Amino acid sequence: MQVIDNGRALSGKQQRIAERRGQIIAAARICFRRHGFHGAGMAEIASLSQLSVGQIYRYFVNKEAIIEEIVHRIVKHRIQLMLDNGNELSRMADDLTNDGLLDGADADINQGLMLEIAAEATRNPRVARILCEADAMLYRQGCEMLQRVYPQMSADRAAVLAEMMAVLCEGTALRVLTHQQKTDRAQLYQLYMRIFTTVFPSGPADG
Repeated sequence: MQVIDNGRALSGKQQRIAERRGQIIAAARICFRRHGFHGAGMAEIASLSQLSVGQIYRYFVNKEAIIEEIVHRIVKHRIQLMLDNGNELSRMADDLTNDGLLDGADADINQGLMLEIAAEATRNPRVARILCEADAMLYRQGCEMLQRVYPQMSADRAAVLAEMMAVLCEGTALRVLTHQQKTDRAQLYQLYMRIFTTVFPSGPADG
């Protein structure tokens, strides 16, 4: 079966490399969630991925490189979700209110991993750089999406709204993950809708 990645077909060798990398990433995700970044060893990742430690080092030079790939995949997934939404205001309000940000089998795992990685970033400059670059990519895509949906919107306004949405989404995801939501959801939805209809222009994204 031919595998497509980023719109292009992979050769047999590229496909095998992609499969091995995916195998390692899947094992590392489990280990990092179980033990944290420091507690997870390459030997355990190798055992779970059914590879030797030496084989893992053929695909990733160290644990930071594995983290970089995990972050890249999570951000790529979040960008796709954002583009699929198209800034539909009622859908955004519903996602924020009803745990839609953590919808899907891996969403809570992804959020937990990002929290682990954020904690590691406070101690490890390379991980901090990885996280900073990923955030910049997501932020840039958010700004570009807003200006596509609202062609009349200035770059400065798009930047402010992208930051606001990042704060709402990340804060909500954290509170859902740690079971901290304690308010009436219907009222919260109405509040989000009032905010969104105030700060976003009227246009095709109103839904």
